[in-house]
Amino acid sequence: MGIITLLTDFGLTDEYVGVMKGVILGINPKAKIVDLTHHIPAQSIRAASFLLKTSYAYFAPGTIHVAVVDPGVGSDRQILAVKADGHYFLAPDNGLLRPILDEAAEVKAVVVSNPKICLAQISRTFHGRDIFAPAAAHLSLGTPLEDMGSSISLEAMQQEEAAREEQMPEQLLGQIVWVDHFGNLVTTISKDGLDMFAQGRPWEDMVVQVQGGDGLKILDTYSEVGRGELLALIGSRGFLEISVNMGNAQEALYAGPGARVTVSFSK
Repeated sequence: MGIITLLTDFGLTDEYVGVMKGVILGINPKAKIVDLTHHIPAQSIRAASFLLKTSYAYFAPGTIHVAVVDPGVGSDRQILAVKADGHYFLAPDNGLLRPILDEAAEVKAVVVSNPKICLAQISRTFHGRDIFAPAAAHLSLGTPLEDMGSSISLEAMQQEEAAREEQMPEQLLGQIVWVDHFGNLVTTISKDGLDMFAQGRPWEDMVVQVQGGDGLKILDTYSEVGRGELLALIGSRGFLEISVNMGNAQEALYAGPGARVTVSFSK
């Protein structure tokens, strides 16, 4: 389709993102490039994995998703080109894609190794420019996946410890995995996970705590509390979020990625 999304931890201060786009457009001038985000916390594979998993399906099948959060750049880690449920993905083999691939009905994957789809000179620190960008451009022009390298099985790929909820007898345990621009604390606790934990009990009896702090009720909208008050709700990604109406939950709770979140039922 010629649509390429970019997700990186490069930020926008340096030229890295612009150079990647230049390489892509130099190979396929008609490519349509979408910046998913370039503000993943540095080297945070978990955050990158979470945002890619909750975002990619909103794009049309055939879209190429390039995810460059790559602490192992320059090492012997491999680069994957994958087709899963009609979408294409390019990412380092560091577990970033596993949550998507573990749920996909059909997966075809190769290790990117064909020098013809990379730049002639490959640095040891900027594979986003030298390998990921040209590989994405060639994919967008119709290069078959099998021409990019040798096949690899899902079992042979690296496994990053997934950030997800864990159900205990009396609690649902999770953690903060992302803080958005507004300071909302996005957790690993999904709406489906809450439904399973509730087992028919009313949601209004649930209590959400961040790092053992005050209990919060799960509400439907920000407007159900006063300005500056904390609340919990299901965000647009389908996951539990901690927010402040007209405020910043990260600043209010001094909490960020990795902070423990628990859900229980009031006595």
